Amino acid sequence: MLQRSSSLYLAAVLIWGSTFYAIRFQVGDVDAQVSVAWRFALAALLLFGWCRLKGLSLRFSLPQHLWMALQGLMLFCINYILVYWATTRLTSGLIAVIFSTIVLMNIVNSALFFRRRIQRSMVLGALFGLVGIGLIFRPELMRLDLKSSSLIGMGLALAGTWVASLGNMLSARNQMHGLPVIQSNAWGMAYGALILFVALIVQGLSPAIPLHASYLLSLLYLALFGSVLAFGAYLTLVGRIGPEKAAYSMVLFPIVALGISTLFEDYRWQIDSALGVLLVLLGNIIIILPKNWLRVPRR
Repeated sequence: MLQRSSSLYLAAVLIWGSTFYAIRFQVGDVDAQVSVAWRFALAALLLFGWCRLKGLSLRFSLPQHLWMALQGLMLFCINYILVYWATTRLTSGLIAVIFSTIVLMNIVNSALFFRRRIQRSMVLGALFGLVGIGLIFRPELMRLDLKSSSLIGMGLALAGTWVASLGNMLSARNQMHGLPVIQSNAWGMAYGALILFVALIVQGLSPAIPLHASYLLSLLYLALFGSVLAFGAYLTLVGRIGPEKAAYSMVLFPIVALGISTLFEDYRWQIDSALGVLLVLLGNIIIILPKNWLRVPRR
């Protein structure tokens, strides 16, 4: 069990750490809705094919489909639109750091929806994380320019992270009610893509995509690795050990993303930003430490 969980964590960390950079090849030429719709349409087709190959049942009741559609709306639709929009304003590494705050958001949402207690360590970790985010974006916050591209990007990334956390709660709920991860992901991705295609039609936007190699290769990578494999690994952990502990992987993937951002996006480190990143990661680590680590032993 431990070895299996370690493999799932490693897969989620390495794949998701790289997908934030891959998203950069998906924005600019077409509307973000188009890229997200095709990403999850392709991912859904791959998962449906896998289910057929393995003989996994795809038949569910209407109420179950409604819950899977809601999961798809949160996890494979709205949150990615917001993250893609944020990618036009921030480096992929910074977006990954912001997205790692899902560790805290999962805990807050678990308390709201599943009545799980919030520990003192979680509050301490949250304070570290908030101070870290503040340091990273200190220049924009000091100028108090709410129209700053970086602040808008931060807001979009935080909103996308919150919606993703709600999707995690829905996935945990669906698994508690017996919905298998692979099939619910397949249907959730299909519903997320369908919602976006309908939205494109309503807005009068074309669903056509660029046919150049960088776009198509990044689309394939995001669909197969970033969507099918990484989400399968992560949501399996969510169902197995809960959304808070599953978020362990969120502590490490920003390091992968920041490394890629430094190499390929010319991200320049400042003292404030480096300290901010360390505080965010430290806050995440504090949150996932054993519950009794802050207790003072009685004599």
